Amino acid sequence: MRALNGKRQGVSKTVEFHYRTSMGQRTVLHDWHAAHGGRMVDFGGWDMPVQYTTIIDEHTAVRSAAGLFDVSHMGRLSFGGPDTLQLIQKIYTNNAATMKDGQVRYGLVCNDNGGIKDDVLVYRWPYGYAMVVNASNRAKIVDWINASKGPLDVKMDDQTLSTCMIAVQGPKAMAMCAKLTELDPSTLAYYYAAPTRYRNQPCVISRTGYTGEDGVEIMIANAFGVQLWEDLLQRGGKPCGLGARDTLRLEAAMPLYGHELSEDIDPFQAGLSWAVKLDKGDFRGKEALVRRKSDATLRVRVGLELKGKRIAREGAIVKANGKQIGTVTSGTHSPTFARPIAMAYVDPAYQKIGTPLAIDIRGNDEEAVVVPMPFYKRPKS
Repeated sequence: MRALNGKRQGVSKTVEFHYRTSMGQRTVLHDWHAAHGGRMVDFGGWDMPVQYTTIIDEHTAVRSAAGLFDVSHMGRLSFGGPDTLQLIQKIYTNNAATMKDGQVRYGLVCNDNGGIKDDVLVYRWPYGYAMVVNASNRAKIVDWINASKGPLDVKMDDQTLSTCMIAVQGPKAMAMCAKLTELDPSTLAYYYAAPTRYRNQPCVISRTGYTGEDGVEIMIANAFGVQLWEDLLQRGGKPCGLGARDTLRLEAAMPLYGHELSEDIDPFQAGLSWAVKLDKGDFRGKEALVRRKSDATLRVRVGLELKGKRIAREGAIVKANGKQIGTVTSGTHSPTFARPIAMAYVDPAYQKIGTPLAIDIRGNDEEAVVVPMPFYKRPKS
């Protein structure tokens, strides 16, 4: 997902949105959002709610209780056929061959130069595989998969437009979803998924999310999306927009495509080496990644905390001793910690925790320091 930007009282100091209101594709929940105060913006070609009340209120609800997100714009691809694993392995940096049934695994799809085309989740089922991709990259990834397929016997089914996907996130998410489906979601291990039934209708529930909190993501046919959403609201969930989703993921230091990730950035620069298995066999981009892994000149992702109150926005120049040594990719005022935080790419010599830096914010150098990521870790239960 890309970061968003919108102006509403009490919000603009927290996060900026760079998208115009538009008539894009609509999820099955669009009319509900519009009727209940959702501020709709264009996001990756979709009309999506950026907020309902304020970003701070929605962010706080997720950190303290449970928030609901319509993430139906995310691409959902399903794969079947005898050569499915071979195709997944060919385009995916992680190792799908070691996954267990029901397991969900994060990884990257890289171009032949080692740059990141997208970050994805792969699901393993007894009968095949599935993949969730970023909304703005869906067409690009579908084309890349088709171009990589060659003679392999694989059928890919794009289920994005026929299904709904709802994320329930927060410390009360598991209790809120108890008895919602036939499968109790609390029985799922983290990053596992399972088919189950909601009101006797087939669905998939996955213990995954993009906020730094515990929670689930539920996928179901469009015909039952509104009913599921309203059931979750009645159980105490608070509707949240993409603005809060952005501040939450930034506190959790989760990279965002188009900001921390791009086709010019490789997984090692992004701090995602754990999602690259160079020993699994050949895959697209591997040769370039082997070279780039040992390149000590490439900038790396770091977390920054600002000492003042001003927010470092995307594109702000990072300096050391008056010299430009990096660029901010995402920044916000953290609602949880009540201070400005940011992520940036800096020259490797300046990545050490505790390194003092400066960020040029509208012509003024503001003090900052390199800090560990993630900024936020949920309390252990």
